[in-house]
Amino acid sequence: MSKKYIILDTETTGLEVKQGHRVIEIGAVLLNDRKKSEEHFHTYLNPSRLIDEEATKVHGITNQDLEDKPSFDEIAEEFIQFVEGSTLVIHNAPFDLGFLNTELNMSSSSYPKLEEICDIEDSLLIARNKYPGQRNSLDALANRYSISGYDRTFHGALLDANILADVYMQLTGGQSKFEFMTDLNLSENKKSSISKNIKIDNEKLIQITASENDIKEHDNRLNDIESNISVKTIWRRS
Repeated sequence: MSKKYIILDTETTGLEVKQGHRVIEIGAVLLNDRKKSEEHFHTYLNPSRLIDEEATKVHGITNQDLEDKPSFDEIAEEFIQFVEGSTLVIHNAPFDLGFLNTELNMSSSSYPKLEEICDIEDSLLIARNKYPGQRNSLDALANRYSISGYDRTFHGALLDANILADVYMQLTGGQSKFEFMTDLNLSENKKSSISKNIKIDNEKLIQITASENDIKEHDNRLNDIESNISVKTIWRRS
């Protein structure tokens, strides 16, 4: 991985940036060669407004927790320096970008939007393309990939960034399932092309014949299966 990849997450006072909600936590983790590094950016922020009760139930951050924390404009330069030139990986990127770009604009009209200084990868879109019709929240993906060892009592920006880093490496690390070619998913043209390119010398094929004992053991195994699950096995269906 030659480019600079940063996994990013935020926590906010509420869900609607257009209603004046603000960022209260930023967590970002740098990847080095597809591995999480010790280099990260993390801060809590004083939003100068109250946090919605429902939001606190999600992330556990209270108004009192943020009374002595810096405002966004105090950390904006440091944040820009950390992420500039990177590929930002964000789960449901429009949500976090909407909040962060608003914070940047409120801090200074000279600050760029993150899309102007970073490439953006939305891991939610990647997951939806890979697992269409399935749940693709961060928690669902973590469960799917058996990612454990994290306290999920509350969400947290740095915590979720670390989990997303693990999820992202699984999402982009190769095949999660194998695609088998069958008569059901091959067009007639493809079947014809494949059959033309496959040459079989029947005289050299080794034939293996089941013995009477093999057949008896097979039948016994099928009987066991059918008695355990009360369903006729596929080998005995006409």
